[in-house]
Amino acid sequence: MTDTNDPPDDGDDDRHGISDRHGDEIDEDSKGRQLDRVRENPEGEYLTTDHGVRVEHTDDSLKAGGRGPTLMEDFHFREKMTQFDHESIPERVVHARGTGAHGYFQPYGDPDLGEYDDISELTKASFLQDSDRKTPVFVRFSTVVGSRGSADTVRDVRGFATKFYTEDGNYDLVGNNMPVFFIQDAIKFPDLVHAIKPEPDDGTPQASAAHDTFWDFASLMPEISHMLMWVLSDRALPRSYRMMEGFGVHTFRFVNDEGDSRFVKFHWKPRYGTHQLVWDETQKIAGKNPDFNREGLYEAIENGQYPEWELGVQIVEEDETGRFDFDLLDPTKIIPEEEVPVRPLGKMVLDETPDNFFAETEQVAFHPGNVVPGIDFTNDPLLQGRLFSYQDTQLNRFNSANWDEIPINRPLAKKHTNQRAGFMRQTINEGRASYSPNSLGEDYPEETPEDEGGYVHHAEKVEGEKIRERSESFHDHFTQAKLFWNSMTETEKQHIVDATHFELGKVDTMAVRERMVYEIFNNVDHELARRAAEGIGVDPPEKPGEHHTDHDADSPALSMENTVTDTIESRTIAILVDDGFDRAHLETLTERLEDEGATVKVVSRLLGERTGADGETVETDESHVTTGSIVFDAVVVPGGSDSVDALTEQGDAKSFVAEAFKHYKPVGAIGEGRSLLERVDLPDEYDTDGDGVTTVDGLVTAGGDDLETFANEFVDAIAAHRHWERTQKEVPA
Repeated sequence: MTDTNDPPDDGDDDRHGISDRHGDEIDEDSKGRQLDRVRENPEGEYLTTDHGVRVEHTDDSLKAGGRGPTLMEDFHFREKMTQFDHESIPERVVHARGTGAHGYFQPYGDPDLGEYDDISELTKASFLQDSDRKTPVFVRFSTVVGSRGSADTVRDVRGFATKFYTEDGNYDLVGNNMPVFFIQDAIKFPDLVHAIKPEPDDGTPQASAAHDTFWDFASLMPEISHMLMWVLSDRALPRSYRMMEGFGVHTFRFVNDEGDSRFVKFHWKPRYGTHQLVWDETQKIAGKNPDFNREGLYEAIENGQYPEWELGVQIVEEDETGRFDFDLLDPTKIIPEEEVPVRPLGKMVLDETPDNFFAETEQVAFHPGNVVPGIDFTNDPLLQGRLFSYQDTQLNRFNSANWDEIPINRPLAKKHTNQRAGFMRQTINEGRASYSPNSLGEDYPEETPEDEGGYVHHAEKVEGEKIRERSESFHDHFTQAKLFWNSMTETEKQHIVDATHFELGKVDTMAVRERMVYEIFNNVDHELARRAAEGIGVDPPEKPGEHHTDHDADSPALSMENTVTDTIESRTIAILVDDGFDRAHLETLTERLEDEGATVKVVSRLLGERTGADGETVETDESHVTTGSIVFDAVVVPGGSDSVDALTEQGDAKSFVAEAFKHYKPVGAIGEGRSLLERVDLPDEYDTDGDGVTTVDGLVTAGGDDLETFANEFVDAIAAHRHWERTQKEVPA
């Protein structure tokens, strides 16, 4: 039989030498390699109609005379306009604002699995077994609430969805950057989304939970308490996608060849650590560069600073679930990492940007029901609902059940089905029989036995009466919310309190604000409730709520302060200059910072060339009009008296430095550059007159030519990301 589902021969370019279990070659080099079959490059090509007819002229429609009516026989006009009128598809109801990238996943082979000798003891999932195998992936990062045109930096959950193109078919790990969810049962999902979306009477606010309907809903749903702590924390303001954790949210199963099942929670740990923006930055970045996170992902890949995450799992034996004081099937709960460590399985690297945003990032479609042998579901009621919802929403977006035939969604594994019709079918199947069993087609496509890779669901005994109610084990809504609060540093706690002041400060209905303080926050933590109340015009409660849990347990893994702070790779540093700058300072710092993997940009009043004190010039990368300190990780002012004199007369330059200081970022100055810090009236604990190097809470200065020591201190300050210990002043920025 002819298999028209097979990809055409791509020649001998097979860098990874991948073959399936039958020994047939499959192109698993990258999804990009598979997409080569459908790519088009217009360079050197003639413009044609959709049917291949060359177009002689496309600037004017066919008319009856130069000023006459357009003629309907103009097939090029009709086709061009029809395509344009229909080129959009409905945006996603949630996760509409997103971006993506290609890459690969590579298992470690023999990771630290604790009591297990090999990954095969845990799961038969083939893409997790062989350390020489690279499985292509496509990852889409997204915000949840906003429309497709909203900003990247809003306070929101971030989607973290990964499509693995495995030899056994596509596996979609559809997760978020937070390990818990707002609700416990999927039947409440429409209510949640309706509440958090712009209010239906006036369509505002966009991409924000800071309005009455959401907090009204939240104040009446105690199960939301844990998730609120995450959303109000700095986790909702990621510095970049490459500095963001990911979680599978639900409890899944690993199943091995013997049919043994274990519960697992999926984790993505970023190589660069977990870092955040601050609220004031997010507001300003949304105006200066609403595509900040999207551009950051693309720039990192294009610079060869490939974002990387480690995939790990928490493993729980089925007979050990009783040792927890919560239900593993409850999606509003976590397993503290100190109690069950995350076992590393492999790494994911993103190294290719999309060639066509619509065809790849917009048309990629995820579905948590896309699993492969070795991975199975649990009875998590939120997960069970998503298994229906995701398939259903793709039918709405694509108006077709054939969305999985679009190139970005099509598996690399060979696909053989009896579904041969439907809107936008893209495969031409041969043969008479499209049913099973059949004799006319020799009973092909045939079923696959389990021992040859056929998917078999884990056999689980299920019994019970049909009832609409929730398990008693789901009823504790405040213990883990308190755990999260206890795990925060004082700085992180203050950020949560500040977030409540903004979010609830936007709520007009006093009864909603009071209910949030007394019924939700006061049952999480009495101190939190009092501090929140003081900023939103609510009388602080005098005693804890009746459901308050007065435990002092914490989980250090929940604090973003306990993250990677030993690298500046992929960070972006601004060097402020004007004419007369010290070239030695600029070149020495640039070389050192770039050697450490950072990106350095020269920022000045205007674009164009700036002339150094030695007469040599440097090209300005950004001007004050196009950028600001908010999009950089650190700022440094080199010496050069004329340059610094000019900067001290520029309000934008002084604001640049003051704003970076206000946002707890590293600030550096050399020689005369220190006078700019004085003009901004930053704290003067540093040495303003000496020749040595001084470092005070991320403020690094040098008076002489000891650039090596200065560079070392400045690199360390950048690696720390933020300097929360800094004595903050009222900075006019």
